[in-house]
Amino acid sequence: MHAPLSPVAVGRMMPMSMRTLPCRRTLLRSCVATSAKRTFVSSSPRMALTAKRTDEKSPLGPGSEGPHIKDLPPKAPVAVNVADHNIKGDWVLFHPVYTPEELRSVEVLHREAKTFSDKIAYNFVRLARWGFDLVSGYKHKPLPPNAAQMTLDDLRRDGYLMDENQWLRRILFLESIAAVPGMVAAALRHLRSLRLMRRDCGWIHTLLEEAENERMHLMTFMTLKNPSILFRAMVIAAQGVFYNAFFLCYMISPSTCHRFVGHLEEEAVITYTRCIQEIENGHLPIWANLPAPEIAKDYWRLGPDAKFLDVIYAVRSDESTHRFVNHSLASLKYDTDVNPFALREPGMTTKGSKICFERDEAEKFVQESHHMLEEAGQKVTQQ
Repeated sequence: MHAPLSPVAVGRMMPMSMRTLPCRRTLLRSCVATSAKRTFVSSSPRMALTAKRTDEKSPLGPGSEGPHIKDLPPKAPVAVNVADHNIKGDWVLFHPVYTPEELRSVEVLHREAKTFSDKIAYNFVRLARWGFDLVSGYKHKPLPPNAAQMTLDDLRRDGYLMDENQWLRRILFLESIAAVPGMVAAALRHLRSLRLMRRDCGWIHTLLEEAENERMHLMTFMTLKNPSILFRAMVIAAQGVFYNAFFLCYMISPSTCHRFVGHLEEEAVITYTRCIQEIENGHLPIWANLPAPEIAKDYWRLGPDAKFLDVIYAVRSDESTHRFVNHSLASLKYDTDVNPFALREPGMTTKGSKICFERDEAEKFVQESHHMLEEAGQKVTQQ
């Protein structure tokens, strides 16, 4: 069975401050209209958080994985205007594009460990953070009382500040590992869907988006530094250990793994917040007026005069999204609950200032999403 609309596409079509690629909107509008008609004219009850098994002939219409080609309008136009924007990046999935206000709405947040599995996840993150800091040479000591009388070189020499190369080493190592969990989780859910021969309820798409988004962070920072052979060898070793460990843990307890990633993203938000502060305080002078790489301008739709600082703000906003999504997924029932972000995502002001949705909030969000689609379908019908 197929979904009322694509979990990625519909979320980005909702009237929210989070925008996506304009080149596909014409096609998506027609898909939304058709799917809304097919889904909500039915007398079946509105979908709740827990997914129900349906057969291929279900009167509910398409499922949550996206519209089948037969559900698309006949000869649906594909609006790709390369004159508006020349897409050059190594990416294909939808992703957020932020306003200046959204970029600065991110807060450093922490979710307290409530259950035994939460505590396991949090302690593993603390251990992983210690290992990442050790390998990447990351340090963040409080400035001394006489910092105002010390030069930048003195602060760096005494270990209070890092220079641009040290920050890049930290970021490159972090991003090379951060792209692993989304891909592992998506692969395992994909295999589970094949094995059980039933729908996934929209989780796979969101997890793949996360993996690609983290990979694009790495591709962006790679434009500033070409890592050494030793650094690449360390990444290979760390990736090999982390991939297999996360793979095994996800088969045992997916919720614990999503909680682990949520806490890991909390640390990422802290790291990028500190990086932003260092740039704005003049402690990283090379990056102060450095132009944003072209790949970043293309990926986040930054302006032609965007600076590297704008890129760091965008990356931090992405990390807060992953923090919100993974903590929310960790609160759901892995076997039965639908992905609340399959249809749409909250605005950046929500994801930046709220740590996650608890399960009852996620169910309410799903119901609101279907209500919005129902209203859209009624408007189309009236036209």
